[in-house]
Amino acid sequence: MSAQAVDAIVIGSGQGGVPFAADLAREGRSVVLFERGRLGGSCVNYGCTPSKAFLAAAHNAGRARNARNLHVYAQVSVDFSAVMERVRSIRDEFMHAVAQKLDAAGVRVVRAEARFTGPRTVTAGDDEFSAPLIVIDTGTTSFFPDVPGLAGTQYLTNETFFGLTALPRRLLVMGGGYIGLELGQGMARAGSQVDIVDHNPRVLAREEHEASTVLEGCLRDDGIRLHLGTDVKGVEHSASGFALSLDTGQRLEGDALLVAVGRTPNSETLNCPAAGIELDHRGMVKVDRQLRTTCSGVYAIGDVAGQPAFTHVSWEDYRRLKDIIAGGARTRDDRVLAYTTFTEPQVARVGMTLEQARGAGKDARCVTLELADVARAVEWSQTQGFFRLVVEKPSDLILGATFVGYEAGELIHVILAHMEAGSTWQVLDRSMHVHPTYAEGLPSLARLLE
Repeated sequence: MSAQAVDAIVIGSGQGGVPFAADLAREGRSVVLFERGRLGGSCVNYGCTPSKAFLAAAHNAGRARNARNLHVYAQVSVDFSAVMERVRSIRDEFMHAVAQKLDAAGVRVVRAEARFTGPRTVTAGDDEFSAPLIVIDTGTTSFFPDVPGLAGTQYLTNETFFGLTALPRRLLVMGGGYIGLELGQGMARAGSQVDIVDHNPRVLAREEHEASTVLEGCLRDDGIRLHLGTDVKGVEHSASGFALSLDTGQRLEGDALLVAVGRTPNSETLNCPAAGIELDHRGMVKVDRQLRTTCSGVYAIGDVAGQPAFTHVSWEDYRRLKDIIAGGARTRDDRVLAYTTFTEPQVARVGMTLEQARGAGKDARCVTLELADVARAVEWSQTQGFFRLVVEKPSDLILGATFVGYEAGELIHVILAHMEAGSTWQVLDRSMHVHPTYAEGLPSLARLLE
């Protein structure tokens, strides 16, 4: 079989690969995109889009119940089947939009699993293509932990969770990271009894300790039972559901089990060695600062390349890669990174924590403003959380921030913009923010540095 020569090949239809393929095709180049699953990658199909559509219902139910703090009393019922039907319809709508975008641009889509058969040569089924430019955008998938009794059971991952049509009365969650917490809290607010187990001593173990403490209290207020610093030693599965045996000797029973203990790269079936593409010890595709793999002409973007596993990073990788191929100087880490965990309260981060800044050799300090000292938070009875700002002492530049609270993910962009602009904390200090808003607390936060 002789390979068909094309101008570019994209493997995977994530949020970086799709616009990259479409742009090249619109420029008149011949582009082939391989996708073995649903078009749109993780964000559209089992990440951002369906999870936030689900949380829209779950968090509204939680807010209605919590309105009792404002002396508003509501009897809340969640039509779980209808909620999930809406989630799937939005997911499918977004997926079809991806297909339409690729078709309109003139991208040839091959719905099959791709593998390298040589340098810059890719095969799928009966088709083989070669191109001087190849982009790997295959993402990651749920990590399968080696726990006795788990293999072969009908446990849920974020890839299968959104296929649920009936609410489990009891849900067990393995994993206290952002996926386990978002979906676990969402299910608690939808009406499930939820137990979350994590081997770390606190939830969101990579975040600041105070952020974990605030969130843990709010999760418990939702009736979630947290089992932290605990390992699952075994899983039992039967027609009646699941049981987890913990190293504490405790046994937890549930009707369903969600496993969210990490991610693993979708690189195993690519046959990267055939193309001279090296992987690291985790299976991530090795890339340099400009996203080049160890095979000339082949690039990797998004989380399969070890980039932070966020849609906005993958999309920015697409913009980076376009500039790099045009001879530009962009690099894989040339933008300020921000992200949010969409629990309630939200946990939002940008840049460095104080510990990270000092670990990087910077002379840094931080200040913290409790939400209980922000007028809008008191008025709305949303006082769980804080604003924290990290600055460099000699330059007064803002190095990072941690926000925990209501819509913290929206507010963190204020700090991101200041950091991209290279402004100091004094600029934030003298900014006149609208009263009464949550953002009004940000100049007050900066003034604590005076």
